[in-house]
Amino acid sequence: MPKIDNLLAILWMLQSGKKITAKQISEKLEMNIRTVYRYIDTLSISGVPIISDTGHHGGYTLLNDFMEAPLFFDLEEKTSLFHAAIFAEEAGYYGGEALDRAISKLSKYSNQEQEARLNHQVTSLNVIGRINSRSTDTYLKLLEKAITEEYSVEIRYHKCNENESKCRMIDPYKNIYWNHKWYVIGFCHLRNDIRSFRVERIEHLLLTEHQFNRPDHFPAHDFFLKNLLPSIADTEEMIPLVITGNENTLYDICQHWFLGNYLQEQTSNQAVFLFEKDILHKHVPYLLLPYGKSIQIIEPISLKQRLIEVLSEFIEFYQA
Repeated sequence: MPKIDNLLAILWMLQSGKKITAKQISEKLEMNIRTVYRYIDTLSISGVPIISDTGHHGGYTLLNDFMEAPLFFDLEEKTSLFHAAIFAEEAGYYGGEALDRAISKLSKYSNQEQEARLNHQVTSLNVIGRINSRSTDTYLKLLEKAITEEYSVEIRYHKCNENESKCRMIDPYKNIYWNHKWYVIGFCHLRNDIRSFRVERIEHLLLTEHQFNRPDHFPAHDFFLKNLLPSIADTEEMIPLVITGNENTLYDICQHWFLGNYLQEQTSNQAVFLFEKDILHKHVPYLLLPYGKSIQIIEPISLKQRLIEVLSEFIEFYQA
């Protein structure tokens, strides 16, 4: 009989709910008792919660209610799911209660040995998440419902550069998590265009009865990042930015969410970017200042001059 058939046969025998010994399995399936032990170990490693009792009245049983579980996972899969849950919790994932129930089921359908090893591996990971961030769970759950069932929502939204909040109706397309913050992307009826809204700036949200048709395969990721970056006019002259520095610092700069989009060439001690003039002088100085003297601008000279201007403005501001 093929190995997989033997494994399934043993599993069905254990499913009876009665304690069964290795000798009984060996006689029933006509195999060597050492082979039985190997198959039991294989099932345990794959995630089946087999309880082993030693002694005169010992034998094998399955954990209570094991067959109620629609799926079972091996130890590596369970560890990955636990770790994913830790990341989700620190990100402020809005399905926290449901996630806790799912994780508790993973523990429930594990035998003592698996649970001990799982706890040991899970405690090896810590994620440092948001600090004093406003809770957005309630709004995120309502937005998820609106996105799934395609219902418009009315929101009172406060932009950072405005004194008063405004009421808007939006058709939400997708929730996005970026840079430790949650955003919702959707069609704004006020602006008659697609917009992104930071969820923590929503002061009130109401699910309406108005339904909409969400566009198929909407590229939310590309739309969001495109709107973060300033637009480049094709007719403008592009200026190369050449930076030197140590390998680790250059790597960080090239991976930067803004600067990395303009990277043209990278070596161990030099990086070349290509910018439109206005973007280079308006945004780049403030992004490079935190790297201090760990980098050096080779060209253009105009950016060096702009950095001096920016630093002079800071000095004058704090001397005033």
